[in-house]
Amino acid sequence: MPKPPIGRLAPSPTGVIHLGNIRSFLLAWLDIRSRNGTLLLRVEDLDSPRVKKGSAAQLIADLEWLGLDYDSEIVFQSQRSTLYEEALQKLIGQGNVYPCACSRREIELAASAPHAEDGSTVYPLTCYQRFSSYGEASECAGRPACWRFHFEQSNIRFTDGFCGDKDFETKSLSDFIVSKNNGEAAYQLAVVVDDAAQGVTEVLRGDDLLDSAARQIAIYQALGVDVPTFKHVPLVAGEDGKRLAKRHGDTSLNHFKQHNVSPQKIIGWLAYASGLTRDLHECLPQQLLGDFDLKKLDAKPLVWRGDFTT
Repeated sequence: MPKPPIGRLAPSPTGVIHLGNIRSFLLAWLDIRSRNGTLLLRVEDLDSPRVKKGSAAQLIADLEWLGLDYDSEIVFQSQRSTLYEEALQKLIGQGNVYPCACSRREIELAASAPHAEDGSTVYPLTCYQRFSSYGEASECAGRPACWRFHFEQSNIRFTDGFCGDKDFETKSLSDFIVSKNNGEAAYQLAVVVDDAAQGVTEVLRGDDLLDSAARQIAIYQALGVDVPTFKHVPLVAGEDGKRLAKRHGDTSLNHFKQHNVSPQKIIGWLAYASGLTRDLHECLPQQLLGDFDLKKLDAKPLVWRGDFTT
């Protein structure tokens, strides 16, 4: 008999929760809870310049208001720097990473093509095998250097639990930063270290992070730890087909609360619009567990038309 899955909710306290976040959290919660699994809560508060005071507490309160509970103690990434440093040192010792002296502007000017998935630029390997030491790279930059992960393989292939078989060419993913020039672990490294340390077996999140899964798989493999099953679900989009943004109106949870929209109305609409229920009615997450099946989910983005009636 397979072991119960271990999943996680991993919000970032860099802004307010919006409708797209809520949907991803709801699906991740349902996917684990419907199989009697363990659901962890991790606050990804490493992006220090963008972390807003009080946001973490608000995130936790918002999840509870929505009826999305979790197991065990909350983990905060800002308190786990020792783990990230140990992983970085292992990658350095194995030759998986190299120091980079480039500024963001230099990378953009040298890039040959934009990254198709998120508009970022492909790193042109300017600093690969350029320096004999981290100190030399930092001296060249006139500031501490960052560390980049280098792909040895030409492709990263994996089977996504929702999207199916995926194949990413690593030249399009490009060598990416795992440790910033301020010594802080970058998102890709921190997420892998945390999921491995917490025993996470499944990750469900938005499909805008599909290419991040490919990068993270390379780190899992380099660190010699088990790779979780990934499930990337469609985002919530506006009527123009583009992911939710300010132009689509205020879709923040705070906005809905201020207009006396109940958690039952939000959850009920998300369930119906996602294809999880046959009719539109108010409900809480627990009421969706009985017949939850991720296969019911439409492969197209969920379209927000401005209210909870359609």
